Amino acid sequence: MTRRRTIVTAAILAGALGLTACGTNRQEGTGGAAGGSSCDTSKGTLVIGMVAPLSGGLSALGLGMSHSADLAVDQANQKCAVPGYALAFQAEDDQATPQVAGQAATKLASDPNVVGVVGTLNSSTAQTVQPILADRSIVQISPANTNPTLTLGENATTSPSRPFPSYFRVATTDLIQGPFAAQYLVEKAGKKNIAVIDDGKTYGAGLAEQFAQEATKLGANVVAREKVGEKDTDFSGVLAKIRPQNPDAVYYGGEYPAGGPLSAQLAGAGLNIPLMGGDGLVDKQFVALGGRAGDLATNVGAPAESLPSAKQFIADYQAANYAEPFGAYGAFTYDATNVIIDALAKAVQGGTWSEDTRKTVVSNVQATNLQGAGGPVSFDQYGDTTNKVLTVYTVKGDNFEPIEGSTGSYQP
Repeated sequence: MTRRRTIVTAAILAGALGLTACGTNRQEGTGGAAGGSSCDTSKGTLVIGMVAPLSGGLSALGLGMSHSADLAVDQANQKCAVPGYALAFQAEDDQATPQVAGQAATKLASDPNVVGVVGTLNSSTAQTVQPILADRSIVQISPANTNPTLTLGENATTSPSRPFPSYFRVATTDLIQGPFAAQYLVEKAGKKNIAVIDDGKTYGAGLAEQFAQEATKLGANVVAREKVGEKDTDFSGVLAKIRPQNPDAVYYGGEYPAGGPLSAQLAGAGLNIPLMGGDGLVDKQFVALGGRAGDLATNVGAPAESLPSAKQFIADYQAANYAEPFGAYGAFTYDATNVIIDALAKAVQGGTWSEDTRKTVVSNVQATNLQGAGGPVSFDQYGDTTNKVLTVYTVKGDNFEPIEGSTGSYQP
């Protein structure tokens, strides 16, 4: 049976629960007050927000994130996880655009009942969202951001300094992902002449730079460094530049909307060589847009299907009959949401919620030590995950599949 949700409008919440700044995208799951359970929800409803691309080119990833967070909130309501309160989930669409993400974050931050925010997907949108939420001491946990500067500051490699104590992530950074990819492509795949292309965005450019540095250390020749636009569809110009260099692989720092067509046009230009990238490629849309068999990508964490810790999450997600799969970041999103719920439950235990409680939630998140669906969850002094695991995937058929034996971490 398809899950039924109660979409709670501002008028209903204002009249029944006394909440403010409500949107029609706020929803309570089948548990808690919405499900008619025996939970005590006499103290009202608290909101877990999300900022992610729910429309546009990256919505395949964003919708999987949204559904995974929704599942965690539903389950928390069913278990009466936060005594005295029901939880509502409010997902805001950032369209993978920093300006829109800022508007979404401002909307959530204006609601005194927002206890935390899951997201964003993109590192570029996170840069806009971070200060807005931090200004209200609202905890933010991303399942997907990988740019190092978000936690380590602009001098991430030489003088790390945490910019925002309210920001955390359960995905490892490109200081690990880029070199991990280089080790695989150079040492295991045997590629020695590599063209590096990126889309100029925070995520793509940073990832490409970390890859190129490590590939060079390992003895590979970076035969070209080029940039494209994230919305480009014609790559003939950049391909004309790299073709004379006879690369045996291309590394692309960017996401699947441009990565798929770039792979197809490589072959069309007579360059029958693999394209490799990071976690921003890992979705079947990459293949639908032109990605080819043998293309490669790294992704954060181990494949959920291979983890005993994710077995129940996968079963529950499938039972909920969401319209889209949980995607590359589903397990990590589920974990991020549950970390906020656990921190909130401890913060309001025996008391009531107020905006001042947000600082306690942040402190509780910092002290997290849980076993999540995607593996153990804890954070270092910068808010980065202590789980540094990554996996290499390759295109087979119409999707990516993990390469057996490739799960591990970067070893300098």
